[in-house]
Amino acid sequence: MTAGANGGPNGGQFALICDCDGVLIDSEAVAARMLVHELEARWPDADVEPVVLPLLGLRIEKVLQGTAAQLGKILGADDIEAIRRAVEAAAMEAPVVVGIEAALAQVPLTKGCASNSFRPYVENVLVRTGLVRFFGNRLFCADAVPNPKPAPDVYLAAALGLGLAPSACLVVEDSVTGVTAATAAGMTVLGFIGGGHASDAQIDALHAAGARHVFDDMLQLPELVAQWALSATAAAP
Repeated sequence: MTAGANGGPNGGQFALICDCDGVLIDSEAVAARMLVHELEARWPDADVEPVVLPLLGLRIEKVLQGTAAQLGKILGADDIEAIRRAVEAAAMEAPVVVGIEAALAQVPLTKGCASNSFRPYVENVLVRTGLVRFFGNRLFCADAVPNPKPAPDVYLAAALGLGLAPSACLVVEDSVTGVTAATAAGMTVLGFIGGGHASDAQIDALHAAGARHVFDDMLQLPELVAQWALSATAAAP
């Protein structure tokens, strides 16, 4: 099943919704390094990395607050804002995920992006990489909903914005936080572990969070989408 960015079979009946960081942009490893660097500079006596890494996928503010709480440290609002800006600036320079452009070009469904980042960052990084051509204005971000992932709000907003039932949306996520959010919204989720931050431990974690299938090569995405669309079509009343 091949077609252009949004045309072709089932293009209006179903949608593919992608997380941004770790799915479209290979930025999670970059973000993690910057988070660790910034926190180690403030807390030179703390072992930061083992605490930060399991929290990736949450909003940066939540990662910082959670890390501080676990380590018995305090971060002021000014520190949190400065670190968030440093992380987003570093992530802006990250490359696209290998194979994502070819994969998206072969998926004939309408496409949306649902991110735990703020919209200005998502818009800028998608324009910089050229991936915006696949999504247009169909961007759904944490700063436009009451609760960020792992709450389902951003995915429910995406379904509403796309004019589809959640069950008609297939999601690609790379974190437990994101899989949890999309699953809670009633969507089918594919877990992606092909980014620079991926580990074998993610496979079981993403399955446990609700991912139907976990894959590590974006070139597999068009066939996975085709299989899901066929089964969803057959199951439709």
